[in-house]
Amino acid sequence: MRGAASTVTRKTRTDAEDNRRRILSVARASFASEGLDLPMREIARRVGLGIATVHRHFPSRADLVTAALTEHVAACRADMRAALDDPDPWRALSGVVRRFAEHRLRDRGLNEALFGSHPAAAAFAADRHEQARALRRLVDRARAAGVVRDDIGVDDVRVCLAAIASYRLTPRPAAGLHRLVDLLLTGLTADHQLPADQRLPAGTVRTPPVRP
Repeated sequence: MRGAASTVTRKTRTDAEDNRRRILSVARASFASEGLDLPMREIARRVGLGIATVHRHFPSRADLVTAALTEHVAACRADMRAALDDPDPWRALSGVVRRFAEHRLRDRGLNEALFGSHPAAAAFAADRHEQARALRRLVDRARAAGVVRDDIGVDDVRVCLAAIASYRLTPRPAAGLHRLVDLLLTGLTADHQLPADQRLPAGTVRTPPVRP
């Protein structure tokens, strides 16, 4: 009897863990594509579980949102660690920019929450600061290696990321966004052969000439 009870307990625990993983997986994908306002009952319907089961694992919407964001932030940290470990300075920096664009496509709702004013983002302030420090290291390394113009600073790369973040997602946005990324990355290296007196100070935002 004791062995049977132990088997039932393990099965119950495994089922509960599976349910939690399924809820979180569906919630993360749904929040990424549709935003964080999706009703909990709709999450439960998509998972195929009762709302009471969802609430047992995630008592409030805030708990579920935080768990989804935690997974997303962990993926972003892994991207940055891989970039820092890459011995090729340009591949590391450009890869971060391209992956940021991919997150813009796949994880719109989560990205907008993290970089916007959503209350859940406050819990990840330290992660954002750490990512910012890592980005500075990548930019400094790329400039030292001569693979970007020597007037490029981290603020210039942040302008590129801001342009990606603000790109309007049409029904078929991938081609346009990838083209934007290509243009932005080209801009980091395009005129590194210019004479020093023709280069802009690091961090200067380039603006097009005003036409009459």
